[in-house]
Amino acid sequence: MAHTSMRECALDLARAGYLLRIEAEVDPELEMAEIHRRVFRASGPALYFARVRGCRFPMASNLFGTLERARFIFRDTLESVRRLIELRVDPGAMWQAPLRFAGVPRTLWRTRPRKVAGGPLFAHQISVSELPHLRCWPDDGGAFITLPEVYTEDANRPGSKSSNLGMYRVQLSGGTYQKDREVGLHYQIQRGIAVHHQAALARGEPLFVNIYVGGPPALTIAAMMPLPEGMPELAFAGALGGRRVHLAHQKGWPLPICPDADFCILGEIHPGELRPEGPFGDHLGYYSLRHDFPCVRVRRIYHRTDAVWPFTVVGRPPQEDSVFGRLVHELAGPLIPALLPGVRAVNAVDAAGVHPLLLAVGSERYQPFAERSEPQELLTQAHALLGQGQLSLAKYLFIVAENDDPALRPSDVPAFFRHLLERVDWRRDLHFQTRTTIDTLDYSGPGLNRGSKVVVAAVGGKRRDLPAAIPADLRLPDGFSDPRVVLPGVLAVRAPAHVATAEGAAADVTAFCAGLPAADAICAFPLIVLVDDSDFCARNLDNFLWVTFTRSNPAVDIAGIAAATLYKHWGCAGSLVIDARSKHHHAPPLVEDPAITARVDKLFAQGGPLAGIEK
Repeated sequence: MAHTSMRECALDLARAGYLLRIEAEVDPELEMAEIHRRVFRASGPALYFARVRGCRFPMASNLFGTLERARFIFRDTLESVRRLIELRVDPGAMWQAPLRFAGVPRTLWRTRPRKVAGGPLFAHQISVSELPHLRCWPDDGGAFITLPEVYTEDANRPGSKSSNLGMYRVQLSGGTYQKDREVGLHYQIQRGIAVHHQAALARGEPLFVNIYVGGPPALTIAAMMPLPEGMPELAFAGALGGRRVHLAHQKGWPLPICPDADFCILGEIHPGELRPEGPFGDHLGYYSLRHDFPCVRVRRIYHRTDAVWPFTVVGRPPQEDSVFGRLVHELAGPLIPALLPGVRAVNAVDAAGVHPLLLAVGSERYQPFAERSEPQELLTQAHALLGQGQLSLAKYLFIVAENDDPALRPSDVPAFFRHLLERVDWRRDLHFQTRTTIDTLDYSGPGLNRGSKVVVAAVGGKRRDLPAAIPADLRLPDGFSDPRVVLPGVLAVRAPAHVATAEGAAADVTAFCAGLPAADAICAFPLIVLVDDSDFCARNLDNFLWVTFTRSNPAVDIAGIAAATLYKHWGCAGSLVIDARSKHHHAPPLVEDPAITARVDKLFAQGGPLAGIEK
């Protein structure tokens, strides 16, 4: 059905048995977030908090907490959106199967925003202090909006056709913001709002923003969609929501406003006005620290009479945003081969924090008569991936050829690693970008947005068998201990605490590699990961992915046994070694408050309002 508000969506979920209403008073200061995390881990229901301490508005979370529930919300429109995407991939498909695409004209019509005179949003005005103030992690710098939908337009091309709707976090309290007059707006690198901000700065003008919360749930998904630049998210929201997005104008405000939102902050960002924003517990599983980001001068705040404040909680994956990612991939995944010829499929690995690790299956097509002895077209495809929107933030890109195993899928992470490690030649297959941009939230590099990348491209037949057990003759240099097999061919080794060096790899990693020849027994493992706790790293696949790829900067933290540089190309004849220890410049990991955990335990205990959800 076409939901027109967050309350309508919540009632629909409740009727279908997907939502639990909680009547007990719950505190938005840490308690509500921990409830959400535990219910999400248990694959539990959406949550409606009817009584929020210190706030008159109800709050809702975990609405998209399972893929089944996300599909249910958009049950009437998913197929029509898929048809549009099919036509984008193959425009000629309509003439081959016209009945299959009979609904496309109606869906296209819904992509056009509709001008209206008013709407329920404008019923009331309030201040920032009266909004729900959610704090999710103990060291968060204040209260944040965790599901904001931030609307901006291009100052050089005003109008919704050149608009951007993005999910950029908003800090409501803490820091140095003037109470009820300012809020913080944090946007990351490679986000569409930056283009609009730059245009406004060039003209010496403020950037006007509408910060929506709630409204039709299609707005939430549209705000996270990695759409091509120039394609407005409002058009996608209309198609997915089954209803044209309504836009109204208010006297004295230059932007159109969606009158179906539950809340909307109208504000402007003036040139040069920055404030320290953060810290904030973020989706890599660490805090993003305090940095200067734009400050929004608040003009007005509207809300509906029946307003519901939706929120999510981010942290070490998987979290609810993992489900968002899977839904987006379901919809947009088929576009990859059309946008990037030769690339068959990609997987931005959620357990590794999405941007740190990208797995891809490409193809070697241009010399079908030649033996595939080394990567050729795969490298072209790798660079194309690193030039594509948010995929450009990938820090590790592992790419293999479909020709070598047509059944391989990057979504099967253990199978992908096995395939790659059986074929990789570390002397040939490593390709570095040593000084470049990485995800704003990734602190493995030397500074904000700064780091490196590595492409590993492997083709050809199987080169080695991968050990699944530790050989009896395995030896480790002094100070290194507790080897654990993570996956076939992957060995985690406990290393001493990291000691920073002025430049390059840590001295003990250099010594580790120098003390072992390429013929040593340990080199039966093509990949060695040096970690603080090898038992934790090897305990499950998610731990390995999280530790290895969030705690290493390729150009600094990759070393190798029997390494050499030939024609400025670095490689190694023995094992590749990744230093994935915690380092002094890394952001601290997220840890819950024990006192809050004890309080929440009572809600899940027998007789509590959440009893039975955790098995």
